[in-house]
Order: sequence, then C-alpha cells, then structure tokens
Amino acid sequence: MSAYIAKRLLAAIPVLFGLTVIVFLIMAMIPGDPATAILGSYATPENVARLNRQLGLDKTLVEQYVIWLGNMLQGDFGRSYTLNRPVIDEVMERFSATLVLAGTSLLLCSVFGLIAGVVSAVRQFSFTDKIITFVVLIGISVPSFWLGLLLILVFAVNLRWFPASGMFAIYGGGDLPDLLYHLALPAVTLAVVATGVIARLTRTAMLEVLRQDFIRTARAKGVTENAVIYRHAFKAALVTVIPVIGIQAGFVLGGAVYIETVFQWPGIGSMLVKAISTRDLLLVQGGVLVVAAAYVLFNLAADVVQTLLDPRLR
Repeated sequence: MSAYIAKRLLAAIPVLFGLTVIVFLIMAMIPGDPATAILGSYATPENVARLNRQLGLDKTLVEQYVIWLGNMLQGDFGRSYTLNRPVIDEVMERFSATLVLAGTSLLLCSVFGLIAGVVSAVRQFSFTDKIITFVVLIGISVPSFWLGLLLILVFAVNLRWFPASGMFAIYGGGDLPDLLYHLALPAVTLAVVATGVIARLTRTAMLEVLRQDFIRTARAKGVTENAVIYRHAFKAALVTVIPVIGIQAGFVLGGAVYIETVFQWPGIGSMLVKAISTRDLLLVQGGVLVVAAAYVLFNLAADVVQTLLDPRLR
C-alpha cells in the first residue's frame, strides 16, 4: 500500500508542475498593466517603468516564470503589492477559513448524499424515491450564489435565525458555537449541488449492485435485509462513489470563491476576488496554486480510500 501511495504522489508532481505553468500564463494574459493599476493616479511613464523593474515585470515571460518558480520552490511566493505582506502568510491564513467552510460542506454533502441515494435506491419507484429525485434535481439546477442570496433573505433578513455574513460576531463571540452559527448558511449553500450529485450517483451504484448475483445469494442464505443493504450492497457501491466525493471536494473549494463573496466569509475565495480587482498578481497566483494543489491532494486521498475499500485495485 505504501508503494501505491508513493507512486500516486510521484504522479502528482507533473500535475502540480503543469498547474504552475497554467496559473502563471493565465495571470500573464490578463489585459492591463499591473504597475499602472497599483500606481493609480501616480502612473506616470517614469513611475510605471520604475515599478516594472522593481517587480521584475520588464523581463520576458520565461524569465519571470523561472524566477517565480524558483522562489516558490524555496517557500517564497513573493510579497503582496496591496497588503505589503508575504503572499504565503496571507494565503495560508485565508485558506484555513476556506478549509473550515469547504470541509463542513463536504461532510454535509457526503452524509446526506449517501443517505438520500441509498434510500432512493432501496425504495425504487416509490413515492419517497420520486420526492428525493425531484429535490435532488432542483438542488443540482439551482445556482449556488442565487441560493445563497435566497437563504440570506429568508433566514437572515426575514426570520433573523442566522447572521448574513462574517465568520464570527463583531462584538464578543469567537468560540465554536459562534463559528457554527455563522457557518450554517454558507455551508448549506455550498453543499446543495454536491449533495445532489452524490445522491444521484449513489442511487445508480446501489441499483446496479442490488442486481448482482452475490446479493441474491446473500438473500437466499437468509441474511437480513438490513445486512444485505448496508453490509454488502452499500460497501460495494461506496467504491464507485468515493472518487466522485473527491471530485466534489474540488467543487466545494472552487465554489467557495463566490459563496465567500456572497456571505463575506474571510477565506481564500474573497481574497482572490479582491486581489483580482487590484491586479495583485502574486497574491492571485499563490491563492490559485494553493487551491489547485489542495484539489490534487483531495483526489489523491480519494484514490487511496478507494484502494483500501477494493483490494482488486491494488
């Protein structure tokens, strides 16, 4: 098993290298001059040229990439133009808040998606199955940012059950109950679409497994229905679902960009929106690269879990 994990880690290296190239080129293709955006009203030709030299933007793209990659491999992601602090410090501080939101959303969508998929498959064509399918289709179809605004309007503005924004209360708070209180709406919003995807795939996988010969054999031996469903069928179906949960982990990380903007969550998503608007390229590059690397690691973890559940993959 350790050899398999080492092999998968080595295979992730070229993927991460490709990510650095893509992130750098995308930032380089953004129209406009970063020096002009930073200087604002002081953007005279002399000041722009001087700042470009200071930032290394007067060099060719290849030279800029080699310098940036070399510094990054040493743990130096550069310094934010607008915040005047190391990029890695800002990114990791914001990424911890994003992990709280994304991790909670992933837990919610995994639990409720698996439960909904199993119940829908076991009660195929029943009224319960139709209701779950209908709700799942609506959840997949609704844009997350619109759902977030709707939840704010209903539960924060009208009912006043939950706060509309932030991670902690402005005055007081700061403990775990306060965090969960502020986390409820954004976590649910971010989890809705992923829940629908996991539920649909779980239902399909369960229906396929329930038609297999070993399920009929287990029932013929007198194994109880609960044992057939949860000990045999669900375990076999979970092997198919695990990789999709890993993909949804990437979805909730990417979806955190606009959900954090809607709920003013102080994570890496809201940081990226501000950094893009101010043309803080080093901060954008560092943030996007950390999120992309986390996505690769989430999928690696999903592959490892899938291998542990299914010895045939080893």
